[in-house]
Amino acid sequence: MRAALLILLGLVIGVIGTSQVMSALAARNPMPKAVMHTMGYHMGELKQAMKAQKCDAATIQHHLLRLQSTATDILPTFGIAEKAFTDDADQLQTRLQQAAVSAPATCAALAAALKPVGETCQSCHQQYR
Repeated sequence: MRAALLILLGLVIGVIGTSQVMSALAARNPMPKAVMHTMGYHMGELKQAMKAQKCDAATIQHHLLRLQSTATDILPTFGIAEKAFTDDADQLQTRLQQAAVSAPATCAALAAALKPVGETCQSCHQQYR
């Protein structure tokens, strides 16, 4: 009987502890994930346009500008002060700015503009994901 009560007490303490840990994990900053989801959405829209061969210049420019704007949130949001991370974030912003300034109006031009952007994203994700 005593063993059963101790097991039950252990389970109750375990459940309470688990709920406390889950609450602490849920309270983490959701912003880094939101920034990456937003960037993923805009990159996905551009890739989908290229796949469908429907590369409207205004739509392309809209998504490139949104990517460029969102990329400025990477450093303050993630709060990683490593030089390699800040260099990758700066390089991404530069490459997105170059892509937006080039104003690609065709799918071929968009693919060429997005290639260095994708390489920068891939480099950072290999290190920090």
